[in-house]
Amino acid sequence: MIPLSVLDLAPIVEGSNAAEALKNSLDLAQHAEKLGYNRYWVAEHHNMDGVASSATSVLIGYLAAGTKSIRVGSGGVMLPNHAPLVIAEQFGTLATLYPGRIDLGLGRAPGTDQMTMRALRRTLATQTEDDFIGDVIELAEYFKPPPDQRRPVRAIPGIGCDVPIWLLGSSLYSAQVSAHLGLPFAFASHFAPAMLMQALEIYRARFKPNGSEGALTQPYAMVAVNVVVADSDDQAAHLFTSLQQRFLGMQTGKRGPLPKPISVAEMNALGSQSERAGMEQMLTVTAVGSPASVHTKLEAIIAQTQADELIIAGAVHDHAARLRSYELLAGIAA
Repeated sequence: MIPLSVLDLAPIVEGSNAAEALKNSLDLAQHAEKLGYNRYWVAEHHNMDGVASSATSVLIGYLAAGTKSIRVGSGGVMLPNHAPLVIAEQFGTLATLYPGRIDLGLGRAPGTDQMTMRALRRTLATQTEDDFIGDVIELAEYFKPPPDQRRPVRAIPGIGCDVPIWLLGSSLYSAQVSAHLGLPFAFASHFAPAMLMQALEIYRARFKPNGSEGALTQPYAMVAVNVVVADSDDQAAHLFTSLQQRFLGMQTGKRGPLPKPISVAEMNALGSQSERAGMEQMLTVTAVGSPASVHTKLEAIIAQTQADELIIAGAVHDHAARLRSYELLAGIAA
């Protein structure tokens, strides 16, 4: 099987708190490292009761300090919330402390609501597509060696640091920008699968190597998949109801900690027909079940997408069950 990685939102589960969520993220990162996962990414979200990864760069440092070899990074940092220089300095510092282990995945979405966006940016001025591309290019320039003394603004640490930049997205726009800039591309199909195949086709067809030292010479696409593995299909389906409840809540604007699992029969009775249809559409790129069942589903996703790597979102309420899910998945991939 192709390389597998972990996508973590440091979920705050019902009945717990942020401190426990962050502790569990480190435990899972250490577990993933031992199991041979390729990279461990955390995502920037704000003002969400169920997500503890808002200070993404800080959390990456915590995870990198507690592990030894696994790549750690952002999946992603929402660049419009930040000045490119600030992110270059943060990730330059991380790469200086943990050389050869830091990834910088960038997204264009705000990762929050408009009121929180105003608190983050102090303005709601709409960023154009050209602004985003310009910010990505500016950020990449801060990492380029050798130090150019004529450059009036420099990222220190940052200059000459090996920080691979990825573009993340759930639209055709992100695919086009990734291809144009010759960057690796990760598609957020774990919650927005509608344009997955079209985005991958555009990315691969339009990819142009950017000529930088160490840059990609051909496209590299990572696909995000929801995965819950347990010893039986029924047990996995039960665990999966936590994520189903969360996605059903998104249809009505209900947010909160990751719910406790309920019976499949109870889950099937929740929500209106349209709400359930919305939930099911968002969870299209999902593999839930026993190791054998999940293996079959993942092979089908890989065959369909021709992904170079899968990044696995595995939100499960019980931490021990979450560890077990990733352990069983690693066994499938071995």
